[in-house]
Amino acid sequence: MGVVLLVRHGQASFGADDYDVLSETGWEQSRLLGAWLAERQVTPDAVLRGDMRRHRETAEGMAAGGGWATDVEVDAGWNEFDHVGVVDALHRTGAAGFPAGLQLDRDLDRRDFQRVFELAITRWTGGEYDAEYPESYAAFLARVRGALDRACAAAGPGGTVVVVSSGGPIAAACAALVDPTGDDPATLARLWARFNTVTVNSSVTRVVVGSTGARMLTFNEHAHLERETLTYR
Repeated sequence: MGVVLLVRHGQASFGADDYDVLSETGWEQSRLLGAWLAERQVTPDAVLRGDMRRHRETAEGMAAGGGWATDVEVDAGWNEFDHVGVVDALHRTGAAGFPAGLQLDRDLDRRDFQRVFELAITRWTGGEYDAEYPESYAAFLARVRGALDRACAAAGPGGTVVVVSSGGPIAAACAALVDPTGDDPATLARLWARFNTVTVNSSVTRVVVGSTGARMLTFNEHAHLERETLTYR
């Protein structure tokens, strides 16, 4: 069977001028993961990543830690959704409870931002206000499913593919694997939200690809991390 390893990027720089940069902890998480996989004799046949900087830097850190020389291919289908845009759409309605002009991702502490973020996500996944977003939730899910299909095809019958992405796309991939029909959008959205909330920075989710298709084998492995290097945001 083929194997696809879905890796969430290392910790980014919350509250900084440029969020899309790994923190020092994020770099360390990436190197630790690469070394941990190498100790288990995991050498990828292909490495795919989104085209965000935090994806590139995580892949670089993993390669340094694992001693890989595998070429890296960019697949923008693994990019994170525009979380700032999703939060701003809620903020513009006044429902967030904060004054206009406030930069929520920079001016709020983590607890307040998380509260607003959860409200914004509920609104986005509901599908009622799709026209207000550059990418609807349904379009996001379709994009990720396409990227997952490409990764599984690349793994083939016996290869190993490492994918470096973000919590949102990995959660969407997991929800699709657990509920492949997606007949009930509300159920799919709840699954996605639950996976997304608990995905650890630099964690690994294993997907096996066999004759009957792709199946999620493990979710959110992070045995390479210890107290100070274990982060969720």
